[in-house]
Amino acid sequence: MTNQNVVASETMALAVTTVANPSPIFPYPQLNDCSSGFAVRTKCLPQLDHESKDGRVNAWLESLKASSPTHAKAAAKPAATHPEAGPFWTTTHPSALDMFGEITGASVGKQIVMFLDYDGTLSPIVDDPNRAFMSVEMRDTVRDVAKYFPTAIVSGRCRHKVYSFVRLAELCYAGSHGMDIKIPAKGHILMKANAKAVLCQPASKYLPMIDKVYRALLETTKSIPGAKVENNKFCLSVHFRCVNKKRWSTLADQVRSVVEAYPKLKVSIGRKVLEIRPSIKWDKGKALEFLLESLGFTNCKDVFPVYIGDDRTDEDAFKVLRSRGHGSAILVSKMPKETDASYSLQEPSEVMDFLQRLVEWKRRSVEACPKV
Repeated sequence: MTNQNVVASETMALAVTTVANPSPIFPYPQLNDCSSGFAVRTKCLPQLDHESKDGRVNAWLESLKASSPTHAKAAAKPAATHPEAGPFWTTTHPSALDMFGEITGASVGKQIVMFLDYDGTLSPIVDDPNRAFMSVEMRDTVRDVAKYFPTAIVSGRCRHKVYSFVRLAELCYAGSHGMDIKIPAKGHILMKANAKAVLCQPASKYLPMIDKVYRALLETTKSIPGAKVENNKFCLSVHFRCVNKKRWSTLADQVRSVVEAYPKLKVSIGRKVLEIRPSIKWDKGKALEFLLESLGFTNCKDVFPVYIGDDRTDEDAFKVLRSRGHGSAILVSKMPKETDASYSLQEPSEVMDFLQRLVEWKRRSVEACPKV
């Protein structure tokens, strides 16, 4: 196995260099009208660093409230029927189940490579991140997918943690938002001949810093009931799903007070979680490119990547697929969102339906091919 703290090719190696001007500690999106109960993601405001501490946290807090709809709102108004969605959402981001024929039709003659987020995609979002278990049926479905397509799990979780949930050794795993990638020695039968077993960890030098910040956050946030700090090895997650909304600003200020002492780290907002990561040019999009390269599909015209995810961090992978001009990006969401994905699914149960249909479609295609 190749142990790579930098990336294989010269082009990809450039991707792990530290950002000269790291993003603000609390990047946040501009708010559109949020009266409908949802907000869309837009570019971070560059002037954030010049605001006062209170202004910065308050602005972040308002963004956080807008980007974290409750389960009740999400369940009551799914994307397909949300009154604010209208025909625009369903036209620009149709259901991947409804458009299944279009997706498979575009992949004819090409090798599908599957990329799957974990939380909110293969497993439901739960209050306790340590209990985000996937169902037995979902595991069986992913196992079947991997029989026909090279498959990778791309998660913000620690790679070892997400593997303990999935427990399928034949898959590739990219943990810590793609900063910890392992490709098994016994690769997929459909991998290219030039594929190789790889361990890629471009943020290794940040491990001592991450561990120090983790211990500081544990101590600083222990006064907030419901707050959970998760060590994902190359990044940290501060979960506030179980924190009273009245304490969100206090928690935000506590996280800021710790992270601002480390300019080489940045904070982003996910689904009821704050993600602390090294400020390097590496994300799930870079992980997707690296995985395709390592699997032997660099610059191949006969590859068709399919990426399914629900988080803001998955947008980096969606952007890569859009720029490549081929493949399918599928957003998992019950709420209308601005996204670079082309299709949508509402929840993990629909993801499972889509994957099962994909397996059945491939099985029939194989059976229909004459044996030589």
